[in-house]
Amino acid sequence: MAALNPPWAMLAELTHGCPLRCPYCSNPTELVPRTAELTTAEWLRVFDEAARLGIAHAHLSGGEPLLRRDLPELVAGASRAGIYTQLVTSGLGLTRGRLAELTAAGLPSVQLSVQGADAPSAELIAGRRSFAAKEKAARLIKDAGLPLGLNVVLHRHNLDRLDAIIGLGVSWGAVRIELANTQFYGWGLRNRAALMPDREQLARAQRAVEQWRGRTETELIWVVPDYFDGIAKPCMGGWGAISLTVAPDGRVLPCPAAYGLPLDAPNVRENTLGWIWSESPAFNAYRGNDWMPDPCRSCPRKEADFGGCRCQAYALTGDAARTDPACALSPDHGLISELAGARGGEFAYRGYPAGDRQDAHGPTRVP
Repeated sequence: MAALNPPWAMLAELTHGCPLRCPYCSNPTELVPRTAELTTAEWLRVFDEAARLGIAHAHLSGGEPLLRRDLPELVAGASRAGIYTQLVTSGLGLTRGRLAELTAAGLPSVQLSVQGADAPSAELIAGRRSFAAKEKAARLIKDAGLPLGLNVVLHRHNLDRLDAIIGLGVSWGAVRIELANTQFYGWGLRNRAALMPDREQLARAQRAVEQWRGRTETELIWVVPDYFDGIAKPCMGGWGAISLTVAPDGRVLPCPAAYGLPLDAPNVRENTLGWIWSESPAFNAYRGNDWMPDPCRSCPRKEADFGGCRCQAYALTGDAARTDPACALSPDHGLISELAGARGGEFAYRGYPAGDRQDAHGPTRVP
C-alpha cells in the first residue's frame, strides 16, 4: 500500500434534522436523533483535532446545520483552528441577522441546495414550501458579499429542465453550480425507481451543460451518473484517501454513504481523529489493492477507480468487497442493467430524528 497521506477535507454532519424531505437524500434511513448529537465542546475538539491532522476544508452540513443554535460558535471554532468552512444549507431559517452572526464568526462561503427551477417542481421534491425561502437566502448571501454556490441533485423529474435550473443559478449570482446526478444511497436507493432517468435524458442534460459552459463564467460541475456508461466511479479518490465524514453522533466514516456498511465505525467520543484516520480497522478495510477480488485485482484501472464504490457494491450484492456492479467487467453488472431500466412508483420521504418537527406528508405518486 502507498504511503498514507493526511486527509484534506471533512464533512461535518452537525445534525440529521432537516425541514425538507427530499426523496434522494443520501443520509441514512436510520437517522441520528437530536439527543445523540455531539455537544458544542465535542465539535470544537473535533475541529482542533482535524486541523492538527491536516484537514484544511470542512463542509458544515446535515440535515440542516442552521438547526444548531450553536452554529456561530462552531464556525468560530473551526476558523480559529485554521479550517476553511462552507455552510451547506437548504436556506430555510437563514435570516439577515443569522447570516451576520455567521460571517462575524468567520464563515467565508455558502452552498445552497436547489431542487428545481420553479416553486411547483422544486417543492414536489422538497416535500414542503421552500422555493421563496431559497430565493431570499440567495439574495442575503450575495448582499453579504459571500461567494454563493448551488447544489442541484438531478433525476428524471428535473433533468429535462436543466437549462432553466442553470439559468436560475446564474441569475442568482452563483459562482459555482454542482450538478450532481442522483447517487443511489440512503433515501435515494429506496426511491431509485421513482428517480431513475433514461439514457436520452442524460445525454440532453449533458449537452445543456456544455452549451452553458460556453456562455457563462459560472463554474458548472457535472457529477456523472454511474448506472449507464459501464465505468465505475472512483470511491472518494480511494477509500480513506482524501476526506472523512463525522456523523452527528460522532461516528467517523470514510465516505458520507458508508452508514449502511457492516463496519465498526470508530467514534470521536472514544478515539482521536488521528488514530481513526491512520489506525482504525474501518478506515483501513479497503485501502490499497490487497482486498480486491478479480476482475479488479488484475485490472489496469484499479489505481484509477479503486474497484468502484464499496457502498454501492454492498447495497446491490450484500458484499462490500465485490467489484462495483457499475463496472461493465463486474460479474454483477447485470444488476445495474436491469435497474437502469426500472422507472416509476412512489416517493417514500425521509423521516426525522426523534424530537424533530415534521410536516405531515404521505407518499407522492410520480409518473
